[in-house]
Amino acid sequence: MSSATHTSLAGWPTALTVDGRVEGDRAVLLPRGELVHGCAQVLARTLAGLPDTVRSVDLDMREVSFMDTAGLQFLEALDTYGRRRRVPVTATGWNEQPRRVLETAGLDPGDPLNGPATRREPVPSAVVMERTQQLDLLRTEVEHLRRAIAGRPVIDQARGVLMATHACSPDQAWDVLREASQLSNTKLRKVAAVVTAGAGGEEPPASPAVRRALRTAIDRCLN
Repeated sequence: MSSATHTSLAGWPTALTVDGRVEGDRAVLLPRGELVHGCAQVLARTLAGLPDTVRSVDLDMREVSFMDTAGLQFLEALDTYGRRRRVPVTATGWNEQPRRVLETAGLDPGDPLNGPATRREPVPSAVVMERTQQLDLLRTEVEHLRRAIAGRPVIDQARGVLMATHACSPDQAWDVLREASQLSNTKLRKVAAVVTAGAGGEEPPASPAVRRALRTAIDRCLN
């Protein structure tokens, strides 16, 4: 089984695929790519295709390289499936950047749906409410940031995009732009335009050199 979605981040196309297999009454799913806009729908389609004989679903997240707040919707889709079908679900093996987002959202990166406090006993309602509020606040902050950067110059917009998608500081976002500009020998404004165009779903007028420079700069400055 396999489902996929395509999106664009910082000027280059990326894809999320969800492969899987069924072992007896256990489904093992392997998402690959980035948890961004549309990822929850991809997972929902994959889960809908599982046979009725499945009694547990385990996601191996080692091949997920990046997530933004859409990744929280991905987890909600998995949790909803588990509750509706009354089967245990897990999502383990998270990489560095997704782990930071999960921690910011107040979730356990070891297994955000079944953390240590929830494995043996129900989660107190107060904890559930607090976690829900944390998730709502995170989504609201990102949405406000996206709206605020819309009216700013392109370099400020690009910094805001990087901050929203990579959960980084303003200084780190600036370092990414500057590093990519130097690596590709391209004006900073043109690099920023690539980032903002990619975030808006447009096809940016970027050379392969600029795209490679952005990837390298993100790895160097944010990891």
